[in-house]
Amino acid sequence: MAPPNLEQIMRSSKWFLLTTVCVAVFTDIFLYGIIVPVIPFALTKRAKVAEEDVQHWVSVLLAVYGAALLAAAPVCGWLADRSTSRRMPLLVGLLALAGSTLMLCFGNTIGVLVAGRILQGASAAIVWTVGLALLVDTVGQKEVGQVMGFVSISMSIAILVAPLLGGVVYDRGGYYSVYYMAFALIVLDIILRIAMIEKKVAHKWDTAALPTSAPSPAEKEGKVPLPLPQREDSWLPHPDSVLHSTLSEKKVDKKWSIEDGPRTGPETPPNERRTQHISPLSNADTIVEEPETEVAEAPSHTNSLSCCQPQPGNSSTTVAAEVRKRHPIVILLSSRRLLSALYCALVQSALLTAWDAVLPLRVSSLFGWHSLGAGLIFLPLVLPSLIAPLVGAFSDRYGARLPATIGFVLSMPFLILLRLVDEGGTQQIVILCVLLALLGTALAIVLTPLLAEITYILNAKERHHPGLFGEKGAYAQAYGLFNCAFAGGMLVGPLWAGFVVEKSGWATMCLSLGILSVVTAIPAFLFTNGWIGWRKQGEADED
Repeated sequence: MAPPNLEQIMRSSKWFLLTTVCVAVFTDIFLYGIIVPVIPFALTKRAKVAEEDVQHWVSVLLAVYGAALLAAAPVCGWLADRSTSRRMPLLVGLLALAGSTLMLCFGNTIGVLVAGRILQGASAAIVWTVGLALLVDTVGQKEVGQVMGFVSISMSIAILVAPLLGGVVYDRGGYYSVYYMAFALIVLDIILRIAMIEKKVAHKWDTAALPTSAPSPAEKEGKVPLPLPQREDSWLPHPDSVLHSTLSEKKVDKKWSIEDGPRTGPETPPNERRTQHISPLSNADTIVEEPETEVAEAPSHTNSLSCCQPQPGNSSTTVAAEVRKRHPIVILLSSRRLLSALYCALVQSALLTAWDAVLPLRVSSLFGWHSLGAGLIFLPLVLPSLIAPLVGAFSDRYGARLPATIGFVLSMPFLILLRLVDEGGTQQIVILCVLLALLGTALAIVLTPLLAEITYILNAKERHHPGLFGEKGAYAQAYGLFNCAFAGGMLVGPLWAGFVVEKSGWATMCLSLGILSVVTAIPAFLFTNGWIGWRKQGEADED
């Protein structure tokens, strides 16, 4: 195989892959949010919905997106971890996104609009699970927080400009002009996803380009070391021949009693054996020495399979083997640390998306704003998310507990103070914008650490139980669970806000969201980075 040229190197570079995933996330969120300020007016004019039913159907159309994302995310994650390529699922998701956009563009009945939102949610599940897993494959653990910060920025910018542009374009150019922007963005997304080259493909080129060395004495004698097993999506460079040979010999030692019977000749004492383990979840330069599990020598007259039976003192090996028999989703959901992260993600999503259902109608009733104003009002809420990479870098260095907890605590007073916006006037507009900006800052502090926490949890489990999730890992499945939680928030948030406003009013809705936020700070503080009661880091990681 020929070595890669400059174009191929660029297409497989970290920044190109990061750009591709960020554009994919931006496109998904943009198409989700572009119709937020348009829906209330399009429902009455195109779908002939009565004015008194608009709030209900706005909440439903926003919620079914989250419901579809919730249902599809774990399935997409499971399939992605078993796929030989991250690129192909991303292309399939893009086709689903294009189809859903066509349905929303030309649909003029409630049924078609709901079906379009469901298909849109399913396509988002593919983008988020596969896209985030691709990023982790590319950059490793040390940079995951900062990279997730850029993903958060792309999502937040989409949340910012989508309602804004949707409102402006709808006001100036009409209904179909809104979707012209959507289709242009889909074309750009198609180009990037086709052009991208995964790291594992580039790694094959690098391996093929290496010069062939002279045969070693072992090769001349016919003793060829076994190949080093690697994950297909590994970003690690090929190890040097010494480490390769060491690991291969260890594998031969472990297999002899089953295939060849007792082995003769000198052998390293069991208490001196050590295995150099390269974690597929860490950076390439991280090598962890771990004592190798002893394998008892079987007498020649004993059945060769007896060495595989549990031996006294090998309880950790037995437990690890039993754990590996469970499905990765079951292993992940047995972690209180992960369950806490998923719950926090659900609440953060609910607090962020609740305003999609109520804010456009609120500013319309109080200030007489139309689609343009309904889009502009989201500007102060999402603009503070530009600090996400800084928050991610902080999480990489100090952990996710502090920013996640502070973000939920700070959100509470701003949510409750939004009750003060209950009449028209310039002063009320200023109060609303300031409170939304402060709330957006608090929520931006929360999201990026939670995204990085998923990777931290998987790395901790793999560090303590190497090979726990198999050769291909479980990144996509873990982020599938995260997307389930985030989608649950997108389902709960608009329904919560819409129906509480409808039944009990704006003030009650703001108060209930504030209480939800401060209550969520408790599990964020106790379980993020591991159970706070454990003194040893290893124990916290295992929680």
